[in-house]
Amino acid sequence: MKSIAALFLILLASNWLMAQEPVSTAWQPNTVFAGADGKFEAPPDTAIIQFNISAQENTSRAAFDHASKDAEQVRQILRSNGIEPKSAEIGYFSIQPVYDYNNAKRKLVAYQVTATVTLKLKEFTKIAPILQQLADGNVTDNQSVNYTLENIDAAKAKAVEDGYRHARESAAVIARASGRTLGDMTSASVDTLGNIQPIRPMMAMNTMRAQAAPMAAPTEEFSAQNITVSAHVSVAFALK
Repeated sequence: MKSIAALFLILLASNWLMAQEPVSTAWQPNTVFAGADGKFEAPPDTAIIQFNISAQENTSRAAFDHASKDAEQVRQILRSNGIEPKSAEIGYFSIQPVYDYNNAKRKLVAYQVTATVTLKLKEFTKIAPILQQLADGNVTDNQSVNYTLENIDAAKAKAVEDGYRHARESAAVIARASGRTLGDMTSASVDTLGNIQPIRPMMAMNTMRAQAAPMAAPTEEFSAQNITVSAHVSVAFALK
């Protein structure tokens, strides 16, 4: 029994000594490693219009018919602007009862139909007319426009080039400081973060009708905010 206890103490002591030894890192000789972040700003290529179609009536059928009528008006607005209605996507649809909770016992008072619609546009000149017609028609709620970059591959390539350039410059500084010169690249890794910065809505309009005197939109003559794409590049160079 004593021999087993002694063996346990020896093993415990050896593990403690091993834990005190520093962990060695194997570095490749005559090699310099560098990493840098690169970014590229690109103009957006797609506008995303989002709005709700909402109707409330005493019966579910009446609410459904009301929403269908409003949806047909939306389709007509899209067609008048040269857009196929099928390009608009329904992201959410619901028919829900509406209750009056003022009394002790809840009372069913109406039914509400809600649909969330998303429309992607490549032609930015169509944005303002569509939003204005939707607002004037009083058939939609919570209109908003956001911008995005769908063709992101070219922007990622530019971000990688920028990251590599910064990483190579850092490696060259280290080489010069040590009295050496930078040789060929021996290895590299790339992480394209795809950091598309959130774009604030260009325009948000409710269903209130426009005033009699037409006025320029709040975003008139402004351009869409650029989108930033990021990439991290890690490289290794040989030292001469």
